[in-house]
Amino acid sequence: MANVLIVEDNENLRELYKMELSDEGYDVTLAVDGADALETVGKHKPDLIVLDIAMPNMDGIQCMRELLSAHKIIPVILHTAFAQYKDNYLTWPANAYVVKSGDLSELKEKIRELLAVFGAPSATGPIPV
Repeated sequence: MANVLIVEDNENLRELYKMELSDEGYDVTLAVDGADALETVGKHKPDLIVLDIAMPNMDGIQCMRELLSAHKIIPVILHTAFAQYKDNYLTWPANAYVVKSGDLSELKEKIRELLAVFGAPSATGPIPV
């Protein structure tokens, strides 16, 4: 079972993502901001990180930079309400960029794709070809 770290400052969204991804069969760990994410990754190395950008204390871009410098092989999905960040070169190291939506199907699909590419255990198995 793949472990997915959700880094989201909005408590309601954190809980929604945890519920939805747990229902998909993932083991979900939560962090409230970038600093919490760095501490969490140091204790429990996730198979994939879903990272919000606009957060207090340490934003997602700075957090991603620090995470990737220490853990180069953990795939990162930037999951944000702000589509304009996609054109910002500071977000390009992310493996995927998903704009937040009430429909979580795109996020779930990106998680499945990246876990398959990076060889991490998948809750739903490999993506059919």
